[in-house]
Amino acid sequence: MEFSRSSGILLHPTSLPGKYGIGELGKEAYEFVDFLILSGQKLWQTFPLGPTGYGDSPYQCFSAFAGNPLLISLDNLKKEGLLTNDDLSVEETFDNNYIDYGKVINFKMPLLKKAYENFKSKNDTLLNSKFEIFCEENKQWLEDYALYRAVKDHFDGKCWVEWDDKDIVFRKPESIAHYTHELKDEINYRKFLQYIFFKQWSELKAYANRNGIKIIGDIPIFVAFDSSDAWSHPELFLFDEERKPVKVAGVPPDYFSATGQLWGNPLYNWDYIKEHNFEWWINRVKANLKLSDIIRIDHFRGFAAYWAVPANEDTAINGEWVPAPGKELFQAIRDALGKLPIIAEDLGVITPDVEELRDYFNFPGMKILQFAFDSKDESNHLPHIYSKNTCVYTGTHDNEPIIGWYTNANPDDREFAKKYLGIKKSGYDVHWEFITAAWASVANIAISPLQDILGLGNDSRMNTPGKAAGNWQWRYIKGQLNKKLALKLKDLTKLYFR
Repeated sequence: MEFSRSSGILLHPTSLPGKYGIGELGKEAYEFVDFLILSGQKLWQTFPLGPTGYGDSPYQCFSAFAGNPLLISLDNLKKEGLLTNDDLSVEETFDNNYIDYGKVINFKMPLLKKAYENFKSKNDTLLNSKFEIFCEENKQWLEDYALYRAVKDHFDGKCWVEWDDKDIVFRKPESIAHYTHELKDEINYRKFLQYIFFKQWSELKAYANRNGIKIIGDIPIFVAFDSSDAWSHPELFLFDEERKPVKVAGVPPDYFSATGQLWGNPLYNWDYIKEHNFEWWINRVKANLKLSDIIRIDHFRGFAAYWAVPANEDTAINGEWVPAPGKELFQAIRDALGKLPIIAEDLGVITPDVEELRDYFNFPGMKILQFAFDSKDESNHLPHIYSKNTCVYTGTHDNEPIIGWYTNANPDDREFAKKYLGIKKSGYDVHWEFITAAWASVANIAISPLQDILGLGNDSRMNTPGKAAGNWQWRYIKGQLNKKLALKLKDLTKLYFR
């Protein structure tokens, strides 16, 4: 579908400020929405909102359906009587600029457990009824997810294929029954966390929607191997008899890496999924449309053909392209759910079959301004060749912020950017020239990461592809978003009718 002319900001909720070491869905999240309102924006884009595992990447979640309990607002739990002032008076110091996930988990999870214990002891009939309704409405994924997390904790956090009891690895009915009974309270605790997450997120989203702001969510094409999805639905994936991947996902050598990127995600058994009318994918998109108004699908090219790498390879070099039934998939989703508010992340090795799939469903593709200024070649990311049905970004979570890119760019590329954008001198406002070019373009949607709005450098970078640790940590500091900045962005937004 084609979207109306608009603009917005890319910011994951973990990057919000606050006193508990990580961004939350409380007061600071509402203040960020207020900044969007004041600055005339209509879109807030996030990354996937699922519970993260090793490496803290929101693109490697324990579930394709669940929410991240680390985003739960502790102060909001206090307002609801599930925590007290004494509970939150623990003296712990956190870095305001960066997330230490280990420290946050050790601090926050015991408090969330305490909120659960208080929830049980209150025995509030109305609250219990709301919780039961949530569990019933989401049982399609919630039962398996809560059991998976409870059993995973029982076996010291090991990946499910390494659990000591192989009967539960292979989901033997008697083993499912045993652990469902033995870990009943832990399972209920995991359900409670999901109830609270979805309650807080839906209230925040409703506030944004009431004020004319839509949420752009994100669906990674693949799921993590260590996930409730892989454990509970092994038939959906290309596993051997030991439930280990035969081939894994990645991308061939590209702009980011000479050896490609070996993601390691299990690949789909598309034959099985097709035979079952794409039901799991339909449910996944339907669930995500409750979390967001628009969905960006990461690695869209994988629905035309995906890069399959033998599971024993150390790099992604020795993979091969394998066709995928993208057209049948999206047709089935559209038949089930109606018009699809989808943005296709069509970056990387894009071939005619990818463009054909994208255009058949009229999905807008993506353009990245940083990719435009290759002085050796004419890039299709240059604004003068955009179509209206496009989403332009100054950069994404995988890029350097504009200031960092401009500082480190090849001198010829930087000179090209200066001429094209009309940059008279290098300095503090270079990022605004990029934002202006995005907002002025014919692309229906223009998005800038908050780092570029703030004019920050590479110490605020969100993710470096191929780097195993130290990603997804950046947070902005309370006070960096002010009225002067909001009005400057609003003036630009009005000037270009966004």
